[in-house]
Amino acid sequence: MTMKLKTSLTWSTAAVALLALSACDGDTEPQATECEEPLYAGGATDEAWRTLVDARNQPLDSSRAVTLTSPEPGQAYGTDLSAPLWRWTSPLRASLERPGRTAPLMQGRPREPKRSVLVWLGNLVLPTAEAHLPPYTGDLYWVKVSAPGRECPIAQVLTSELQWQLDDGSWQAVKDAAGQELSVQVVSAYLVQNRITEGPYTMGSGVPFTVGMAR
Repeated sequence: MTMKLKTSLTWSTAAVALLALSACDGDTEPQATECEEPLYAGGATDEAWRTLVDARNQPLDSSRAVTLTSPEPGQAYGTDLSAPLWRWTSPLRASLERPGRTAPLMQGRPREPKRSVLVWLGNLVLPTAEAHLPPYTGDLYWVKVSAPGRECPIAQVLTSELQWQLDDGSWQAVKDAAGQELSVQVVSAYLVQNRITEGPYTMGSGVPFTVGMAR
């Protein structure tokens, strides 16, 4: 009985160690960027954002970039105002809605595969990792607010919508930069299963705006 118990423990320990090593190999990723992740809205996911980050060094293409309708260039906001709603039009979205063109549908969450005995054993000892969302398919918009001298955006969102209602935290970050000439930039792309098939498209230049104390 003692020998069987020792053998079982040895195999269990080895299996768990192997599972842990395998999990580290699969889940550990180099940091995509030193900047923080954006907020997510609509159907946007963190994996889709990493796809856009990986493509950030591609040549600039503004051929089908969005056009911001708000804020307008040079618009001034008072710090006493509530968080604004920003909107844009998208040639990419318009082309997807063109009659005769069928865009790929969002894939549903795949069925969970059967688990091996090794995985079952590992789950008894190691906490189960959080499941990823299904791969994203559709057009996405990465909206970034930049301030002079700041390498990272002071506020940002990745969204599948054609607007961004700034949340209180983002609006506060923008107001904290009052008195500076800020700008909004939008990067857009179409993804199929988290892979870019159209874009990314970047506005030729960010739209400048300011925030100041109300007079």
